[in-house]
Amino acid sequence: MLLLIALLFCGSNVAFAAEDTPPDQATAAQMMDDLMYGRGTVGGPFALTDQNGRRRSDSEFRGKLMIVYFGYTFCPDVCPADLMAITQALDALGPAASGIQPIFITVDPERDTKLLAEYVSAFHKSLIGLTGSPEEIRKVANAYKAFYVKVPGARGDEYAIDHAGVIYLMGRGGEYLGFMPPQTGPEKLIEVLRQYLSK
Repeated sequence: MLLLIALLFCGSNVAFAAEDTPPDQATAAQMMDDLMYGRGTVGGPFALTDQNGRRRSDSEFRGKLMIVYFGYTFCPDVCPADLMAITQALDALGPAASGIQPIFITVDPERDTKLLAEYVSAFHKSLIGLTGSPEEIRKVANAYKAFYVKVPGARGDEYAIDHAGVIYLMGRGGEYLGFMPPQTGPEKLIEVLRQYLSK
């Protein structure tokens, strides 16, 4: 099970230790276990601020499928690769992609808030980047069972973030449909998205 959990994380170090876990968040192993075996609810209402400073709510996207991805702009490899796969899948779907809303929620609001507009513009034109206070982000991430934790760097002002690089798929009514692991290729994303678009 730990190997499977490790495959769902990106960052410099996978953090499983309870002592590294913020007091308002379950451990990585517990959150991924709950996600894998469908324990408890996944998702829920949120109100965060987009890359243009506009307040956005999940209820705005009813009637569309939602792809929700938690990451951060300083992520060196997995986040950009996953966002590019999402972009390629949406491009391949053509006009049908208008029925899907991709959302990137930063888990590093302290550094990312000023960078979101430029960052999301590198990916699909419909991608919305969302940020908020650390407390708001933690609340939404916990609702999605999206683990993340800061990992100190060599200098005091440096850090990376270990986080679950999971692609969440939400239904037209905001209900949780399932997740895809990091590095899911665009072909698989297209297959899954077409399946749900046809329903």
